[in-house]
Amino acid sequence: MNRLDIAIEFAATAHQTQYRKGTPTPYISHPYGVAMILSSYSCSENAIIAALLHDVLEDTDVTEQQLIEQFGPEVTVIVKACSEPDKSLSWEERKTHTIDNIPNEPLEVRLVACADKLHNLRSMKRDSQTLGPELWTRFKRGKKEQAWYYKGLADAFAKTKDEQQHPLFTEFINEVNDFFR
Repeated sequence: MNRLDIAIEFAATAHQTQYRKGTPTPYISHPYGVAMILSSYSCSENAIIAALLHDVLEDTDVTEQQLIEQFGPEVTVIVKACSEPDKSLSWEERKTHTIDNIPNEPLEVRLVACADKLHNLRSMKRDSQTLGPELWTRFKRGKKEQAWYYKGLADAFAKTKDEQQHPLFTEFINEVNDFFR
């Protein structure tokens, strides 16, 4: 079995009892969606595997050591960088930390983080078409705060240290501006 297949099964097992916020949709659809976004941009195998695993440290009992043993330090570094470091902080403090740190992260970390946020944004966009304003009751913070966060993320992804902006970042920025205009 190749590493990608192992990661798919590992993520599916880790998230097997979880669902997307406020829906009957199995949670694993999110990591799969994030991996598909990165695959569509021909990202590295490590980035795609990290996308499949990006929430396991934050939302399951999987340990950093398990990730290192199963997928190696490169994937683990990406997953760890995409995880919120301190869940005891307030929502605003955690989101500010994410916004502040994105511009300084290596490209693969930024790509996984961007695909994660893009998939979440697309889910919100789709659900807002059927739920309308009720969508925002699913979240710890409402539309105003979500708009602040996503616009902050868009600004962070625009502050690239690469010679040219990655098209995934541009796509995210455009979708944020369209949804939260």
